Amino acid sequence: MIDLRQVPNLWRRLDVTLRDLPLALLLIVASFLPVLRGHETQVGDLPPRPFDAPAAVALALMCLPLAVRRRWPAVCLALVTLGFVLAELGGYHLVAGTALPCALLSSGAHLERHRRAAAIVLSMAYVSLAVALARLGSTEGLDGFATFYVMLVVTWCIGAWLRSTRAAEAERRRRVAEATRTAERTRIARELHDVVTHHVTAMVVQAEAARYLTAAPDRLDTTLSAVSDTGRRAITDLRHLLDLLNPDHDTAGELHTLVERTRRAGQPVEFTEEGGPAASAGSAESVTYRVVQEALTNALKYAHGSRTMVHVRYGEEEVTVEVSTDGSGSRTGSPGGSGRGLAGLRERVDALDGEFSADRRADGGFVVRARIPAGSPS
Repeated sequence: MIDLRQVPNLWRRLDVTLRDLPLALLLIVASFLPVLRGHETQVGDLPPRPFDAPAAVALALMCLPLAVRRRWPAVCLALVTLGFVLAELGGYHLVAGTALPCALLSSGAHLERHRRAAAIVLSMAYVSLAVALARLGSTEGLDGFATFYVMLVVTWCIGAWLRSTRAAEAERRRRVAEATRTAERTRIARELHDVVTHHVTAMVVQAEAARYLTAAPDRLDTTLSAVSDTGRRAITDLRHLLDLLNPDHDTAGELHTLVERTRRAGQPVEFTEEGGPAASAGSAESVTYRVVQEALTNALKYAHGSRTMVHVRYGEEEVTVEVSTDGSGSRTGSPGGSGRGLAGLRERVDALDGEFSADRRADGGFVVRARIPAGSPS
């Protein structure tokens, strides 16, 4: 059996001509229904004539082109108009005359070129039809002709409104897609900054320290090994970064591992963790990791050797982070920061409706604090 829920999808997969054909066939059938006699779409009020071969030609010209009203709107409008003119001049009052408003509506919505020229030509054709009908003895009167013309104009304008609405929606979607791409590029840039800056800073600090260990080969070998290990970890993290497009990828690393790496780079770190991340922590866990990582990176850069305290507390509704240094160490010759790291952290935390601050302490150290609401979707 066919799943009825799949019918709309199957219908949308059909060619647009096949989807537009039923209306054309419906108008043909409706033109022969006795119940609809007296409800025809016509203008001029000429004496009706019985259905004959010319009427069949007019009927075909009015209805069949509706199958291509979206694919070739100009062709459809021209043929339907011709059929309507033949039907009115011949006195064939047909329900199929409704095809003219349908063609106008579709043309107003889908015609891309020469729209103004089409409107002018159609207006001139209608005036010519009205004059010809008047000479054939039409009793419609000026008011009737004007009312029918206004109806046609309104139909065209509705189609034009649909076209402008569709264009506005397409532009909105384009802007949303562009904003999404920009946000994704910014996020990846932050990830690159976090990964590269943290590891490269550690490598630079270790390499600087190695200069003073030439007289102690054992310690020099240990330091160079640490530099090598840090480089390998940077490569590993960069590989992980390539998985960001995977929605199941977890960007949050182990804080204990991060702290241990920082200690191996020569930074004395005291780490305190209260509780643990909840199953519904979502993005809060990732942002917590990045806050600690950036703060420790800055500690290596600007307070190398200073006693550094990391305190993370997991609550039911939020995660609080505090990273501080006591200012007892010495500033290294590491490259200066661009400010992108802290600015990126602030944006990350703000996106989760949290709070972030980074301030200097009176003793020359600094303190980074963040309050990150938990349960935010990843």
